Amino acid sequence: MSEVTHAPFSVLMSVYVNENEEYFRQCMESILQQTICPNEILIIKDGPVKPGIDQAIEEYSKENLGLIKVIAFETNHGLGFALNKGVEAAANELIARMDTDDVSRRDRFEKQLYEFERNPQLDICGSQIDEFENNVENIVARRHVPTTDAAIKKYQKRRDGLNHVSVMFKRSVVLRAGNYQSCPLMEDTYLWVRMFMAGATCMNIDEALVYVRIGQGMYERRGGWKYFKLYKEGRKKVYQTGYIGKKDYYVTLIVQLIVALLPAKIRGSIFKKVLHR
Repeated sequence: MSEVTHAPFSVLMSVYVNENEEYFRQCMESILQQTICPNEILIIKDGPVKPGIDQAIEEYSKENLGLIKVIAFETNHGLGFALNKGVEAAANELIARMDTDDVSRRDRFEKQLYEFERNPQLDICGSQIDEFENNVENIVARRHVPTTDAAIKKYQKRRDGLNHVSVMFKRSVVLRAGNYQSCPLMEDTYLWVRMFMAGATCMNIDEALVYVRIGQGMYERRGGWKYFKLYKEGRKKVYQTGYIGKKDYYVTLIVQLIVALLPAKIRGSIFKKVLHR
C-alpha cells in the first residue's frame, strides 16, 4: 500500500478509575508499533486514575516526546463528555478512536488512511472487530457489520452499523453534527445517527482491524433491570432524533429487555453465537 499518503492523524482515548495497567500498556504498544503511526495521542483522564496508569502515561510521554497530550479532569464526567473534549482538543482533521483495553492490528491505521486518500468524500471509516478472552490469539467471536454506506445506515436503525473502537473519522464532520454528547450506554450510537442525518458518508473495511477484550464481567454488566433502564433512556434519545421509527424503537427495547433479564452465562452465549458471530 505504498500509495498511501501519510496524512497526520490523532488517536483519541479516555481513561478512568477502573483501567487495568497491563491492558493499557498493550493498547499503547499496539498504537506505537503501527506501520503508520499517529502524530498525536490524546489521552483524556476522566477523573482520578490508578497510580499505575499515571506512571504508564508518564513513561510513554517521556519516551515519545511531543506525541502524547493529556487532558485531565478532577472528577469523572462520563465517556461522552471525555470524548467531546478530546475531539475539541485534537490537532488533526482525522481522529482514530481506541479503547484502552483493546489492541489494534499493526496495519489498522495504514488501511484506514488509504480509504480516506482513495475517497475524499469519506467521513467515517470503521472495520470488523474480533473479540478475544485473555490474549489476542484466543478469538471467541467477531462483531460483523455491513461495509457499504447504504447498508450501514439501514443496519443502524436497530443495531450499530459501526464498531466504535474501530473508527477513524473527520473531526470537522463530528463537530458539525454536534460532537459527542451524553447518552447512556450509547454515546457512539447517538453520534452516528446525528452524523448520518447531517449527511456523513461511511464505510467499514471487511477485515478485523481491532481486537476487543471481553470476559464474563462484560456479560454481567450488560444485564439486569438497572442496565435496561439506562439502555431505554439512551434509546429514547436516539428515537427523538427522528432517525428511527416507533417499530425500530420498540423492537429493540423488547429484545434488549429479554437479553438483559437472562442469566449472565446464557447472555454471554447469545452474544458470542448470535449477536456476534
